[in-house]
Amino acid sequence: MKGAWIGVIALVLAASPLAGAAPGDVEWTSPGGDAGKTHFSPLTDINPGNVARLGLAWQAELGTNRVLEATPVMVDGVLYTSGVAGRVYAFDAATGRELWAFEPPIDMQVNRWVCCDMANRGVAVADGRVYVGALDGWLYALDARTGRVVWKVDSIEDHRRGMSSTGAPEIAGDVVVLGNAGSDYDARGYVTAYDRRTGALRWRFHTTPANPALGPQDNPELDAAVKTWDPASRWDMGAGGSPWDAIAYDRETGLVLVGTGNAEPYSLTLRSPRGGHNLYVSSIVAIDARTGRMAWFYQESPEDQWDYDATAPMILTHLTIDGQNRAVVLHAPKNGFFYALDRRTGQVLRANPVVRVNWARRIDPKTGVPELDPAADISAGPKIVFPATPGARNWHPGSYDPATGLWYGAMLDMGNLIFVPPGPKPHMAKGLNTGAALIFTTDLAQALPTLPPQVQAAVRALPAWQQVQANPAQADIRAIDPLTGRTIWSVPTAGWQDRAGVLTTAAGLVIHGSVTGELRVLDAHTGALLTSIQTGSSIMAAPMTYRVGGVQYIAVLAAWGGGGYPYVPRYAAAYQRGNIGRLLVFRLDGGPVALPPPLPPLEVAPPPPAQAAGVTAGVIARGQALYFTVGCALCHANQPRSITPDLRRMRPETHAAFRQIVLEGLLQPAGMPRWDDVLKPGDADAIHAWLIDSQAHVRADELAKQKQGLPLDAPSLAILSNY
Repeated sequence: MKGAWIGVIALVLAASPLAGAAPGDVEWTSPGGDAGKTHFSPLTDINPGNVARLGLAWQAELGTNRVLEATPVMVDGVLYTSGVAGRVYAFDAATGRELWAFEPPIDMQVNRWVCCDMANRGVAVADGRVYVGALDGWLYALDARTGRVVWKVDSIEDHRRGMSSTGAPEIAGDVVVLGNAGSDYDARGYVTAYDRRTGALRWRFHTTPANPALGPQDNPELDAAVKTWDPASRWDMGAGGSPWDAIAYDRETGLVLVGTGNAEPYSLTLRSPRGGHNLYVSSIVAIDARTGRMAWFYQESPEDQWDYDATAPMILTHLTIDGQNRAVVLHAPKNGFFYALDRRTGQVLRANPVVRVNWARRIDPKTGVPELDPAADISAGPKIVFPATPGARNWHPGSYDPATGLWYGAMLDMGNLIFVPPGPKPHMAKGLNTGAALIFTTDLAQALPTLPPQVQAAVRALPAWQQVQANPAQADIRAIDPLTGRTIWSVPTAGWQDRAGVLTTAAGLVIHGSVTGELRVLDAHTGALLTSIQTGSSIMAAPMTYRVGGVQYIAVLAAWGGGGYPYVPRYAAAYQRGNIGRLLVFRLDGGPVALPPPLPPLEVAPPPPAQAAGVTAGVIARGQALYFTVGCALCHANQPRSITPDLRRMRPETHAAFRQIVLEGLLQPAGMPRWDDVLKPGDADAIHAWLIDSQAHVRADELAKQKQGLPLDAPSLAILSNY
C-alpha cells in the first residue's frame, strides 16, 4: 500500500456504525471526557448498588508488550484508542468488533531519545477525523470511518535534536495543537497548531528562547523570556521546556493552556550561570488559539533544578472562591502544590502543598511566586529534594467530581537525592543532558554506602536525611479539597510505582486500575472499596465510560511502562504474567476476565563468554560509565523480568552479535536503534566487557541462591542514574 493508504492494516468492509449518536447514547469525546477534561461522567447506570455485578463485556489484544497510557474516546458508537508509539484502533463500542487499525511507519531510531517508553496518551476526534501524534513526531489526520490517512505533517522542526511526541493532540477551534517531548535530552520546547482540514502550519510557540547571540527572538513574549536567562546559558543543550502533555483548550476564553516541561540541564549554575527564573520552563502558558500569541503565563517552579514539569493534566471548571464564581484551571503538577488559577488571567487563587515539599518554603498568596529554599539548591552540593523527579503528580489523569466538589487522583510523597557528578558536561547530541545523578529515597539507605565518601558525608548532614529514614515514600489514591489542599480520604497503593489514572461518575464512584492488575471501584465519599476485578494485567491508564445501545460500559487500557519502565516492580502483574497489552471493556453482568498465563520460572543466568584479550578492570569500569551516561540503562534495567532484555542474561548468539546489534542496527526492526554515531567500536566493546562481568556475578549469585533454596529474583538495588 502506498501514498495516503500507508499504515492502514485493516479496513472496515461492513456498514460503519458512524451514523451519529443514537438517542440515549452518552459519548466520551476526548481523552479527558469533556471540554473541561474532568474525567467525570454523568452516567449512573452502574452505581454502588449494582457495581458488584461488573464483568468483562469484551477485550482486544493490541499486539504489544510496551506501555499503554491512553484513555479511549467514544464517538458515534465507535471506540477509538491509541496504542504504543501512536498506533490507532477503532472498535464497535458495543461488540468489540475491530473496524480498522492504523500503524504509523516509525523510525525506530527515535527510541534513542525517548525518555519514558513508546507511550502515547490518546487521540482527538472531530468532524469525521481522528488525529494522533506518532512517537517520531508525525501528526496524522485519519478518516474516522476507514483509518485512511487524510493528511500528515512532520512536527519536528530540528531533527538534529532529541525530540519525540507522546501526548494527545488537542482540538482548539479550527486548529489541532500538538506538543513535543525531549527536555531530558537536548530539545527546545514548543507547541504547534495546524489547520484541521489541511494540516497547514498556522502557528508555533516556543516555550524557551533561542540563543540571543543568533539574532532576535520569534516573538515579543520570548524577548521578555530571554531576559530571565543568562546570555551565556547552555543553549547548546536546548534549554528544555518541552510540552509533552497537558494541553487544554478553553472554549470560554479561546485560549490554549499549555503545561511546559523541565529546564535543561538540571543545575541552574550549569544551565544559566548568573541565575534567573528561566521562562517559560515549568509553567502554564495561555496562548490565543487564533493567533499563537501568549495571553498570560504562570511559572509554577522558577529556576527549576528538580525536573518539575508542569505537564500533569489540567482540569477546567468553575468554583466559588471568596464569594465569586471563577472560571478556574485546577492543576496538581510534579512540584507538590495543588493550584487553582483564574483561566482568564492566570492569577493564583489558591496554592497548597499536598505532599512533603522542601524546594520552596511557601508561595506568596499575593504574587503567586514561590519562596525558594536554598536547602534544595543542587548547584551547591548534593541535596535530598521533595518531591522526587517522578513528581507528586505526573501524567496519570486525576478527576474532578462537581457533585462532591473534590479532586481525585494518585499522589506520591517521595523524594530523591540529586547531585551533580564532577567533571565537564559536554553537549551530547540527542543524548541525556540532565547533568545530574538521581537516587530515590526508597533506595537511598541501601545505596548510600556505595557512593563516594564525600557524598555520603554530605547526605548524612542534610536535615531531610532524617525524614528519609522515617518515611522514604508513600503512595495513595486521594480525595482532595481543591481549594484547601486538605486530604478528605486516602487509600494506600501497593508502592510508589502503583499510580494510575482515575475516573469518577455521578453515581458516586471512583474507578482506577492498579499495577497489581486490579480494576478497583471506590466510594467517592469515603474511599471504601466497593468491588475489585483482577485482570492479570498492570493498569496505569485512566478508565473511561460511555453508554451505547442502552448499556453503560467502562473501558481501560492495560499494560505496564512509562517512566522507569524497565524496572518492573515485583508486585506488578506485568512481573508475574508478562505484559500483554489489552483493551478491557466492562459492563454489568459481564463475564470473568481471562488472566494471562503466569511467566515460566526464572532460570539461572547462562554462563557468559570469556573476556576478550586485553580487557582490564579499567576497561570494565569505562563500560559501566558509558552504559549509564550514554543512556543504555534507561531501556535496559538489567532486571530479571524487565520488559526489555536483561543484558546480564544474554545467550551466546547475542554475545557473538553484540557489535552488530549496537553499532550496525541488527535488531533495529525490533526497536533497538543503532549507536554508531555515538559509540566507537572500542566503546561498544567496553560496554560488552562490563556486561560480561555483570553476567558472571549474577550467575554466581543466582547459583548460590539456588543452592540455598532462595528465590532467584530476590530484590536487588536499582539506582536510577542518568548522568
